[in-house]
Amino acid sequence: MKEVNVNIKHHSGIYTLESRQNLNAEIDEAWEFFSDPSRLADITPSHMGFKITSGDPGKMYRGQIISYRIGILPLVKSNWVTEITAVVPQSYFIDEQRSGPYSIWHHEHHFTITEEGLEIYDKVSYKIPFGFLGRLMHQLFIKRKLLSIFGYRYRLLDEVFNKRSQKSKIS
Repeated sequence: MKEVNVNIKHHSGIYTLESRQNLNAEIDEAWEFFSDPSRLADITPSHMGFKITSGDPGKMYRGQIISYRIGILPLVKSNWVTEITAVVPQSYFIDEQRSGPYSIWHHEHHFTITEEGLEIYDKVSYKIPFGFLGRLMHQLFIKRKLLSIFGYRYRLLDEVFNKRSQKSKIS
């Protein structure tokens, strides 16, 4: 399997996580998958206990509010509320935290057709509360947790889109 392409930088008091992955999928198929907020549970490690609490979200749209509960650290659950702030079908969408564990959480999801196939690019700009203590928590736990979540997501998407395509080519 390809190496997981996820990195985190710190700048001006915030962190930026970037992730890139090529999928062997048509844009329509990938957009259908990612624009369904209920898929968040599928691409989140099960041990985090992700659960949408605002009911069936239906299809994603600008202005949509989604609330959920998620395990952010061992034995620590958090309520989280996000808003879909931008949607350009088959190109990108943005979700932003309205309340939850971060001071700032701005997550861009981009879809680009390239020579290698469909590239999905995530850019998450986030800020940890609690000043020095928050930065220490980031070094000790949060950074590792985010890398683990995006690594899990990468492997799952590889299985769903890339391995499935390889199997159908063999058949």
